[in-house]
Amino acid sequence: MKKHKMAVIMEAGLLAVSLLLGGCGKNDEKQPEDTKDNVSGQENSGMAADNGEEDVMEPALTDEAKKMKQFADPQAGDVCAEINIKDFGTITVKFFPEEAPRAVENFVTHAKEGYYDGVTFHRILDDFMIQGGDPTGTGSGGESIWGSDFEDEFSDELLPVRGALCMANAGSNTNGSQFFLVQADAATITEMERLLLAQYKVTLTEYFEVAYGVTMTEEQVALYETYGGTPWLFEHHTVFGQMLDGYEVLDAVAGVKADENGVPEEKVIIESVKIKEY
Repeated sequence: MKKHKMAVIMEAGLLAVSLLLGGCGKNDEKQPEDTKDNVSGQENSGMAADNGEEDVMEPALTDEAKKMKQFADPQAGDVCAEINIKDFGTITVKFFPEEAPRAVENFVTHAKEGYYDGVTFHRILDDFMIQGGDPTGTGSGGESIWGSDFEDEFSDELLPVRGALCMANAGSNTNGSQFFLVQADAATITEMERLLLAQYKVTLTEYFEVAYGVTMTEEQVALYETYGGTPWLFEHHTVFGQMLDGYEVLDAVAGVKADENGVPEEKVIIESVKIKEY
C-alpha cells in the first residue's frame, strides 16, 4: 500500500493562495535557482494520504486512453527509446517529433551517440518525477547537441501527465541535455484538490493560475484527475515523449531513498538508451 506525498504545495504556492484569498491577484513568487536541477523548483512537503492498493491497470494504458494522441500506440514509422536502468529494468517511451522536433532530435542524437550511457538519475522525488541526463551528475551540467541551449516547444495536445518525458530547464528556452519523467499519479492530484478545498477554499484551476501562471480548462483538469501528472509544469517544460511501458520501473526508481533535495543515497544509473523505429 503506497503512501502518496503532496510534493506540489510549496512556499511560493501557499503565498499565492493567501494572496488569492485576500483579493490581491498576482504574487511575488520566489523564483527557482538558475540551475537545470530545479524542474521549476518544486519541493517535497512530506504530507501523505493513504490511497489504497496499487494493483490496478495504468490509466494511460487503457483502451480509452489510447484514443488520445499522447497515449496512442505507436504507428509504423514512429520512433521510440528504451531507457535501460541498472538493477531496475526498462522504460519505453515514444516521441512526438511533430510537436517538439528539436527536443526529440536532441534526445535521439544524444542517445545514439551514447551520451546518456552511464549517466545517473541525479534527482528523484517520489510522487513527482525522476530527473537525469547530466553527465556530471550534479544537476548543473550537460549541453544540447548544438552546444547551446534551445527553445521550448509547447503543444496543447501534450500535457505533463504521469509518464510524460519532459525537458528539464533553468527557465524559458534553456533546454540542454537534461530530462525528467513525470511520476506523480492521479492520487497525488486528487489529494491536492482535497487539501486546497478543505484548507484554502480554492480549486486547482484557481491555485495554478495564481501560483504558477498556468490556466487549465475543465477538460485538462479532468485529464490530470484521471492520468495524474504535474499540471503546474504545463508550458514551463517541453513535453516531447510519453511512456509506453515500464511504469513499475518508474515507481521503483522514484521510491529509492533520497535526501530532501532528491539526491538518491545510491546511484541510479542509466545503462543505455536504445533508439528503435516501428
